[in-house]
Amino acid sequence: MSIDTIAAISTPIGTAGLSVIRISGDQAIPLFSTIFKGKNLTKVKSHTLHYGFVLNEDQSILDEVMVGIMLKPKSFTTEDVIEVTTHGGLLITQKVLERILSIGIRLANPGEFSERAYLNGRIDLVQAESIMDLIHAKSEQALKMAQLGLQRHTSDLIRSLRKKLLTLIAQIEVNIDYPEYDDAIVMSKEIIGPQTVTLIEEINHLLNESYKNQLIKDGVKTVIVGKPNVGKSSLLNALLNEEKAIVTDIEGTTRDTIEAYINIGGIMLKLIDTAGIRETTDVVERIGVDRSMKALSDAELVLLVLDQSRALTKEDKELLDITKDKKRIIIANKADLPKALSMEEVIMISTITKYGLKDLETAILKKLSLEDIASRDLNYLSNVRHIQKVKEAKTSLENVMKSIHLDMPVDVYAIDLTQAWRALGEILGENYADDLLNELFSKFCLGK
Repeated sequence: MSIDTIAAISTPIGTAGLSVIRISGDQAIPLFSTIFKGKNLTKVKSHTLHYGFVLNEDQSILDEVMVGIMLKPKSFTTEDVIEVTTHGGLLITQKVLERILSIGIRLANPGEFSERAYLNGRIDLVQAESIMDLIHAKSEQALKMAQLGLQRHTSDLIRSLRKKLLTLIAQIEVNIDYPEYDDAIVMSKEIIGPQTVTLIEEINHLLNESYKNQLIKDGVKTVIVGKPNVGKSSLLNALLNEEKAIVTDIEGTTRDTIEAYINIGGIMLKLIDTAGIRETTDVVERIGVDRSMKALSDAELVLLVLDQSRALTKEDKELLDITKDKKRIIIANKADLPKALSMEEVIMISTITKYGLKDLETAILKKLSLEDIASRDLNYLSNVRHIQKVKEAKTSLENVMKSIHLDMPVDVYAIDLTQAWRALGEILGENYADDLLNELFSKFCLGK
């Protein structure tokens, strides 16, 4: 790992009352002291704040600052850290940073402070990623999930699974390496099988709950589909309570997908209003229909809108068939008109009178199994990388069960059990390849 002393602006770039520049490294204090006028920073106590001035090369005053000193190892990076609070503003902040970089300190790479904290054992990889989740949280629940990750509660879920796997692996290895050891439990498929099944069940529960957490954190890609003129755009406008989409009585008004965001019961929905799906010879409308089909294939939730004042048409039936395997809610719009549609398990609404919209919101949360969001346990995974690694661990455990059914030797089970243990370890950042780490931290904020 590089031992360079690094610096970067940690606050948003722009006009503000104050800006903060962070410096980290073994030479942070002696180097910065050469351009600081005030108390001798090489002799101050840790976690203290000091008033003074940053000097230009000709010793004139560049800016009046407050300097926070955090001595190793009790700092974010476990290195000596200085936080220089300058006056806010694009020019003055940049000038102070340039002065700091002129004395043998280099500009930090994106996420390098967090990367050093991880590499120095201050935080694990889950905590590092939770920092960015905390910064980008868009809802109270997403904020809580990030805080759980930052406090190692999420990491403890993975450590618990790894501990159980390691115990199982160790018992098998004792049998293989020390067959003469009388006190060791003889590990057979009758013992390993049930324990592996239990681990798979735990992982399935973890994945199910983590999928819900991912929806809470990232939002739900929700597509509104239906044939032309059933009220898709009107539904979008009614949910948003604004005129986002153009609405007319002319079929095919919506020629392209329209996107908007709405918070329902603490869940962020990315609503996508699509062009009406039907056979058409209009070239532009055909492009819109193709895009609608693409949005439908990517959707995590489908709101299928029907016109309850008319009987099912060929297009309606085709859409019902296309979406039958998707997580969907069937909506019967135009409840203010005489009823001609006979279907069960539909949500009756009127986008004109707003009738049924509350029922629709309740149905959405129920369909996503998130109606208890206010009281649910959020201490599960929400990061795509973490979830993928858990899936890899599950695959390895399923391979153990296949080996058991094929009556393979016990030492073969240990190979897949070890692979599962390693996959879970990569969530925490253990034995993670350097190039992958660099790629991960490059997505962090500069100065974080």
